[in-house]
Amino acid sequence: MKKINVAVVGVSGYTGLELIKLLRNHPNFTLNYAGTSEGGGKISDLHPSLLNVMDMKVQKSEPKEIAKSCELAFLALPHKTAMSFAKELLELGVRVIDLSADYRLSLENYEKHYGVHLDKEHLKKAVYGLPELNREKIKKASLVANPGCYPTASILAIAPFAQYIKKNTPIFIDAKSGVSGAGKKLVESSHFVNVNENFISYNALKHRHEPEIAEVLVSQNITNAVYFVPHLLPVTRGMLVSVYMQLNTKIDAFKVLTDFYKNERFIRVRDKAVSLKLTAGTDFCDLFAVEKDDIVFVSSSIDNLLRGASAQAVVNANLMFGFDESVGIPKEAYVP
Repeated sequence: MKKINVAVVGVSGYTGLELIKLLRNHPNFTLNYAGTSEGGGKISDLHPSLLNVMDMKVQKSEPKEIAKSCELAFLALPHKTAMSFAKELLELGVRVIDLSADYRLSLENYEKHYGVHLDKEHLKKAVYGLPELNREKIKKASLVANPGCYPTASILAIAPFAQYIKKNTPIFIDAKSGVSGAGKKLVESSHFVNVNENFISYNALKHRHEPEIAEVLVSQNITNAVYFVPHLLPVTRGMLVSVYMQLNTKIDAFKVLTDFYKNERFIRVRDKAVSLKLTAGTDFCDLFAVEKDDIVFVSSSIDNLLRGASAQAVVNANLMFGFDESVGIPKEAYVP
């Protein structure tokens, strides 16, 4: 089978590193181009853990150069930067998976929370890359908007209960992420002395992932108001999301989850509490749910860098090119 040449634009960050590791061992994709804004040096200079493992030269990111040798580009770039690359790559015939927020939201919501959008034409055509909800659309897409980590964990927890959520009642999401979700940029809030032995909420009820979650839920016929509060855990990776919803009828929450996801290979429904350790290093989303009176509690655990970013992106790439979606996707957790 002919291997597909792919590019990673923005290899210097954590999601770029995870993409490199996944693509390096993928049987159907060849990492043919690694780029940053400046270029120069080797991948192992950016990520010393890859010394003598991946010493590919780092290029200065140029869409025209990417188009000469690659059929697909992963964009691990900041919000507002990705759209200019995506627009040019798409016009050159390169398919794109964007890991930023630039194509995840409607134009109205994007400009309300991020600023002016510079590629309105492709924004209309982008497919939201959550395989469990949009698998068939992803297969045909030229541009996939890879979901955020918080929305991935939250939406997968809520979607199965669409018909059972009482109308006009709020959905409360209490979410917690490892520090790697903040990226490599040096900022005070993720400084060791602020994070170690500490536990902090941030952007309560005004985080930019809240409208992303709400917008996707509307596509699942869930119009309830969403209230989202993220927290920073003193751990490197992992995400745990707790969701509270009011029900319109009695249900068996465990059965609802198992029935909804019975054919999904990267969803595991557990009969007791989920944990960060059991999903770290994998693309799995582990779910647990329990009901009492008219309230259901759902707990969702993912690896924020993998299921919440890079591994999900490679699943989407598998779907786009007709491969089995589980090919090259990590399934063994970092345990102990």
